[in-house]
Amino acid sequence: MSTIEFNQMLLTNAEFLKPFAITLTHDSEAAKDLYQETLYRALANQDKYHVGTNIKAWLYTIMRNIFINNYRRKAKQTTIFDSTPNEYLINLNQGAVTNEAIAGLNLKEVQKTIHSLPEIFRNPFLLYFDGFKYHEIADMLNEPLGTIKSRIHFARKLLKAEITRY
Repeated sequence: MSTIEFNQMLLTNAEFLKPFAITLTHDSEAAKDLYQETLYRALANQDKYHVGTNIKAWLYTIMRNIFINNYRRKAKQTTIFDSTPNEYLINLNQGAVTNEAIAGLNLKEVQKTIHSLPEIFRNPFLLYFDGFKYHEIADMLNEPLGTIKSRIHFARKLLKAEITRY
């Protein structure tokens, strides 16, 4: 097929693309751009058109693929990148201003509650809180491992019941 024949066939079958472009974009200016890009690509890829192929379907496919590629490109462009030097603050989960007074009061309340526990629960809990393992605490206090685990569990339960502000 010669270039003149292809161009004539393209012009006679291109008008149906305009409503399809508006349907895809929902914007008349974007539809005009899509229509123009489709005709450009059809002309640029004339050698890929086979005689006897439905020209309308071929043009529809070109337009749909251009629209999809543009949509994906725009979706990637809407990703926000922060190139400021304080990038470590992006995922920080704390307020803008910390209130040291309230933190100090909360810590004092927790310590007071821990020291108000009965001694049988307080000692194993404090050792556990200091980082000792269950079996190490059991050896230090000469108690069975199950007893130590149970006492630490009950100490946690009592602390949870006493500290209501959290």
